[in-house]
Order: sequence, then C-alpha cells, then structure tokens
Amino acid sequence: MKKRIAIIGAGISGISLARMLEDKADVTVLEQHAKIGGLIGCDRVEDVLYHRVGGHVFNSKNQDVLDWFWSFFNKEDEFIQANRLAKVYLNNVFIDYPIEDHVFQLNNADAENIIDDLINIKSVTSNNFEDFLINTFGITLYEIYFKPYNKKIWNVDLKEVPLNWLEGKLPMPRPKDIIYNNVLRKQDKSMVHSVFYYPKYGGSQFIIDRLSEGIKIISNYKITKISTDKFTVKIDDFDPFDKVVFTGDIRTLNNLLQDKLILDQYESELDNLKSNGTTNVLCYCDKTDLSWLYIPEDKFRAHRIIYTGGFSETNNGPSGRSTCTVEFSNFVSIEDIHEEIRKLPGNMEILAHNYEPNSYVIQGENTRDLINKIKDSLRKHSIFILGRFAEWEYNNMDKCIESSINLINQLI
Repeated sequence: MKKRIAIIGAGISGISLARMLEDKADVTVLEQHAKIGGLIGCDRVEDVLYHRVGGHVFNSKNQDVLDWFWSFFNKEDEFIQANRLAKVYLNNVFIDYPIEDHVFQLNNADAENIIDDLINIKSVTSNNFEDFLINTFGITLYEIYFKPYNKKIWNVDLKEVPLNWLEGKLPMPRPKDIIYNNVLRKQDKSMVHSVFYYPKYGGSQFIIDRLSEGIKIISNYKITKISTDKFTVKIDDFDPFDKVVFTGDIRTLNNLLQDKLILDQYESELDNLKSNGTTNVLCYCDKTDLSWLYIPEDKFRAHRIIYTGGFSETNNGPSGRSTCTVEFSNFVSIEDIHEEIRKLPGNMEILAHNYEPNSYVIQGENTRDLINKIKDSLRKHSIFILGRFAEWEYNNMDKCIESSINLINQLI
C-alpha cells in the first residue's frame, strides 16, 4: 500500500513536493486559504496581473531542478526568456546593476573614494554581514548603497546577520575583479537570475496552478491539532497519516502539536526568530526596459520596484500603460503609500496594495543549528518541515523546488 502523506500548505514548496510524490504516495494537501500559491500567488486587478508579494520569476543553476520543472511546461510556447536589466536609483541617477561593476557611472568624488577603498582592502576574516560588505566592497560603497539598502529590507543591525546566510545569495568578487569590470566595462553574469523565464500568461500563479493539477487539495481548511503515536500522525479528524510535511511558519507549529514534549524545549528560541513583512503596491507606470530598480536612499521608504508589466505584455490591462509592483518593508498605511509613490520615477498610479506580514526570514548566528535540531526532533515523530518559513531559509522558487527534491528520499 502507498504511504498516506499530508502536506500542510499549498505554496510552491508544498505543491512541488506533492507533485513529486503523486506516483509514490497517497497525498493530501491542506491549505488554510481559499487560493493556492502562498507567496507566489497572483490576482488580477482591473485586468492587470498583481503579484501580491513581490514579483516571482524562474531559473536555476541546479540541473535536477531545471529538468523537473521543464517536464511540466513548454518552455518555448508558454514562457518568455528575458535578460535581467536592473538599475540602482541613486541621487536621481539610474546606475547599472550590480553597482560595484558600474562605479564609473557615479559622481567623480564617490568613484575615486571607491577605487581607493578597493585598492587598500586587506584580506581579512569577516565575522558578519556588515564586515563582509565593508571588506568586499569598501566603506564608501557600503555607506552609499549596501548599508542603506540592506537595512531597509532586513530592518536589523547587519552585524547580527551571520555569514552562512550569504551562501548562494550574494556575489563574492575580489577587489581586483571589481576594478577590472569597471575598466573593461564588464558586468557580472553569474547571478542566478541574470537570465530568467516568465510565463506568457498568468505570472507565477500559472506555475502553481499547472503544478497542482490532479493533486488532492483541501482549501479553506485551518488545522487545529496534530497528534502523534508510535507509527502515525493524526491531523484533526482525518484518518491517520504515515507522515506529515509542514510548510507553514515554524513558529506556529508547537501550538498545533498535542505532544508538547516534541518542541517545547525550543519554544523560546522559536519565539525569537525574526521576520519582516512587506507592503506591495500595484501601479500603472511608464513603459521601461527595466526588470528591477533598487532604491537605497533613506528619503524613499520603498526599497525596490519590480517591473512585472514588462515581463509579459499580458500582465498589463486595457489602459495602454505598463505596470509594476513597488515593494516596501513592513506595513505602510495607504496615506503614506500615496505620499511615497509620488516621489518615485515613472509617473505611477496606484491600483491596489497588499500587506504580507511575513515575507523575509532573518537568520541569526544559531538559526540553522536550531532548525536542524527541530528537524531531528520532528523526524522521530514522522513530521518533516519544508519551505521558506518552515526551514527559515530565504529560498526563492528554484530553491524551494530543490529542497523538495532533497526531501523525497526521507519520505519514501
């Protein structure tokens, strides 16, 4: 008989795992909201596609992820391939991204100071995120870009962010590489989304809807309790499951568990896990070739603009204007949104706004050790965790799929 497996949460992690298990187990997905998709879910507002939490695109450097993903889609007919075109908006000037490769576009005084910094950087050990940024890019670039931008997003002292968080998330150039790139006018093409794929119709909702086809999903269902015995796991009044995969917020799991001994010892540490929400504002805007615009300066509360209307023309409505999503860290009132949008380039007009209380996870020095201990404790009771807020990793779509692939052998 096939194992009975419950997956809690119908975001990209839960749906990807369910799809991978469809021929190997009897899978049921439980979703607390009416609509599936989680952080990559989209709506349409006035016939405009709205990424309610950011703007999600796909690519990966992992061949297993690419092979699995493209087995469900026709790359040529259903997706658009795009080259990432991003800029930094600084002192009312658009600087090409990444900024360290385009120092020559800055004013002369800043450019000279940055080059001096790079020449004089010593090879030293970095102990945290702030040290890494200063030791890699120099104090001038840190002060004018990396510090203000990252503080906007993470809303935390950068000294508190550990180095292991950086793995695979940031470029790690040598000072001489930065100088060479500026002299030779070269740009770093190694970032995972320097080329990306985006659906012709429906945005990332199209992806989640396609992957979910044929999967047993019970939506609008809020779990009240999870109990365990020696061989099975029981969720509310469902028949017992052989295994359960939790893809929700790990901070909420202990409230559901009837056996408090499983996670009680970690309760205070779980309570101390930090996350940031985002306010995402859908706007009409002028047409542009840009994909992303990064906004470091404190005079703007927004930290980036994602030009989703340029990813696919079908994202735009009948007005003839293009569209974008403006992202702010944490909650911003509608009154402040109107004030802030007026400051931004592109002649924006607000269509809709959404506050997501949990968008970004923030790791501390011991976060990964904590999550690994929790995984071990849960595994003994046939419960597994998966996803950005369960594993407390800032995973994009491709990394969520990769984590699902890696979990399969533990389940079957």
